[in-house]
Amino acid sequence: MQHSVTDINNLQILVVIALCLLISPYIAKFFRLPISATEMILGSVLAYFSLLPSSELFTLVSSIGFCYLMFMAGMEVNLKSFFSMKTSLAKRSFFYISNLYILSSLLTYIMGLPYIFIIIFPVMSVGLLSILFKDFGRDCYWLNTSMVVATLAEVISIILLTVVGTVLKQDINLFELIINLLYIFSFLAFCLLAFKILRVLFWWYPQLKNVLMPSEDKNEKDIRLCMSVFMLIIATMFILKLDLALGSFIAGSFISTFFSRKQDLDKRLSSFGYGLLIPIFFIHIGSTFDLSLLKEIELIKNAFFIMFAMLGIRLISVIAFYEKFNLKQSLLFVLSHSMPLTLLVATATLSYNAKLIDKELYSALILTALFEAILVMSLIKVINSKE
Repeated sequence: MQHSVTDINNLQILVVIALCLLISPYIAKFFRLPISATEMILGSVLAYFSLLPSSELFTLVSSIGFCYLMFMAGMEVNLKSFFSMKTSLAKRSFFYISNLYILSSLLTYIMGLPYIFIIIFPVMSVGLLSILFKDFGRDCYWLNTSMVVATLAEVISIILLTVVGTVLKQDINLFELIINLLYIFSFLAFCLLAFKILRVLFWWYPQLKNVLMPSEDKNEKDIRLCMSVFMLIIATMFILKLDLALGSFIAGSFISTFFSRKQDLDKRLSSFGYGLLIPIFFIHIGSTFDLSLLKEIELIKNAFFIMFAMLGIRLISVIAFYEKFNLKQSLLFVLSHSMPLTLLVATATLSYNAKLIDKELYSALILTALFEAILVMSLIKVINSKE
């Protein structure tokens, strides 16, 4: 039986990914690296030695992994917590986030960067941030505040990224732009209305939750419901020609908001995602980064500039919490927001696919994500060890 080149490539990719899935946790533990960063590094190294050839199937599965990553990011967002947020915390949070975008706008204008950097510099993610609870505990005030602010900032980043990506998209006329923006805001308005209706519905008929997600279930009805919501919203985004990341995020926040009582649901969903689909996304992202570019001094400079710019605007903006944190807590708060590995990679991917940035800036952003995940996490541990 003869096999085509494509079949051989897919078989090779399958074997290599299987090995990556197996060994990446051990490598991450040995070098004390975040496992996502380890998977990206493995992808880069393997691609450099031509062990991960390009493949449409690999790209497709990676795209599914990316959507699932955004779905899991949405799972971190419980909209009820936003509605019950203290007024003082809400004001400080919005002041902090507003300062980030103002400073980001000024920096982007002064440096002559693509406008998408207005969103890139303030971007945050709760992915690596949640790991800090293992070291600081659930009663740590600055970390709990940091999580609330980062969650709010992540929601804002994803919405802005979707809107700006549409506005700055190439080869689009004014009429198509207006229609796309109407689609986006109509979809968001519909989602908000659906959340309110479901909130009332579940309040009047609380037993409905148990019907959809029974406490004892041998047929995995809860997982099936989550996957159905995920796929239906993705299908809706396809029909409306909107960004899949936004739809995936909303699907996750829907599950988190209305079915948070299922304590093990998040763990079971993340086990599937972080055990298969999401690692494939990070391995694929790593394979798109050309290791030979590390010889380019300009690329290294750009990566460090982006990292220090993200740190700088946060150091200034943390003044919003000057009465709540001491110096050490302020530094830890800033650093905890300066390692948005998952969302920075996602933002770089979306920006590059939409042709908002070139290959050089894309590579610099991927390198920045790796630098931040490794260096900032290490710096947090060093500062925490100091009295």
